[in-house]
Amino acid sequence: MIRIFHELSRDCSKITTEKYSTSFSSAINLLHKDLRSPIYNIYGFVRLADEIVDTFHQFNKDELLQEFKKDTYAAIERGISLNPILHSFQMTVNEYSIAPELIAAFFKSMEMDLSKTTYNSYGYQEYIYGSAEVVGLMCLYVFCEGDQEQYEKLKPSAQSLGAAFQKVNFLRDVKADYEHLNRTYFPDVDFKNFTPYMKKQIEADIAVDFAHAYEGILQLPVKARFGVYVAYKYYLSLFKKIKKTAPANILEQRIRIPNYGKAFILAKAGLRSQFNLL
Repeated sequence: MIRIFHELSRDCSKITTEKYSTSFSSAINLLHKDLRSPIYNIYGFVRLADEIVDTFHQFNKDELLQEFKKDTYAAIERGISLNPILHSFQMTVNEYSIAPELIAAFFKSMEMDLSKTTYNSYGYQEYIYGSAEVVGLMCLYVFCEGDQEQYEKLKPSAQSLGAAFQKVNFLRDVKADYEHLNRTYFPDVDFKNFTPYMKKQIEADIAVDFAHAYEGILQLPVKARFGVYVAYKYYLSLFKKIKKTAPANILEQRIRIPNYGKAFILAKAGLRSQFNLL
């Protein structure tokens, strides 16, 4: 029965998310049960593409990405794929009518990672849109459950949240990106001379994204609001920790939130939600 293959595919996306991101897994589990599988399906797809460009160095990454891209579009068109991750993703794309231009923008950013090592302001914005903002918009399609008016209203805030997450990731992963992948995403930043002024400029930009994102979180459908709020708080806590870290230390270590810190964030968020204080 195909139902078993559907379940297997959804399970693969869930396991992929749990293996790669305990923070996102925890936040997804706080969504209404109706929303969890579709969001796992989106994350599993995004994670595989990201692994191709960031990890599979001993293989032809360009060839792998083009095959993955071709298989993605074929899965969406056919309504089935023998790749469980792509099968679960196409189920979500087709069920929620996710706009194809979001998927195209995502692949464009992944392709940029194969060749670009530095970015000007335009390229930086284009990369962030395709690698992060569109992922937020895919999730927003699920959260709004077909309410297009609500989607359009919340679209700018969803993009801001995706941008904030990605920019925090850039700061968190500077050591790996710069030293191992030879990438510098921030325009006009020289990490050989990463000054407090440069860091503060980046942080000011991220703070604006977080503030705008929070406005949208408060307006999310109730099924999605708490889970997204917790993910926001995880990243905001990480951002605050990065802000307290000296520029030189950013290049020496990967900043993390320990599990006990995540548990505290979750407990505090739960109390705020209970008393309607989000």
